[in-house]
Amino acid sequence: MESRWARTLDRMSVAVTPHPQLGVLANLIGVWEGDGTGRWGGGEPFAYREHVTFTHNGKPFLMYTQRTWAADGGRPLHTESGYWRAAEDGGVELVLAHGTGVAEIEVGRWDGTRLALRTGAVHVSPTAKTVTALERVFDLGVDELEYTLHMATDGGAPEWHLNARLRRTAR
Repeated sequence: MESRWARTLDRMSVAVTPHPQLGVLANLIGVWEGDGTGRWGGGEPFAYREHVTFTHNGKPFLMYTQRTWAADGGRPLHTESGYWRAAEDGGVELVLAHGTGVAEIEVGRWDGTRLALRTGAVHVSPTAKTVTALERVFDLGVDELEYTLHMATDGGAPEWHLNARLRRTAR
């Protein structure tokens, strides 16, 4: 006799059509990997590797996980996960939790294949480093995704923190 768990797994493995409201967000579905550079505050620039996964379940949002590690030895650097939500008006809402103790909501809109997001809200846990604002700009190609992230840690204007170029390695 087949278990209820096995039947559930079988249903989950069936290809699900992306929700039509996803719009351009549907083009992110897959696994992305690549290289980036960054700087924390006034410190020295650093190089990193990145792995990102966008999945969906047929609803108007994407599930997202991201992790980075140092290019010079592989030590873990950062992780974040959350949801990329498609708004009915074509906007995008980004809801993320970072392993560093930061929770953020960013909002934005596609302009062709460019997505610009800005902080709607950001909160930090009691032991986290202070983050007061974030801005992300993504440029999406067929199988290439580039981004730049600006961050503020003092209530001022966000300053350059990261940029990377990722290639899709799986759909």
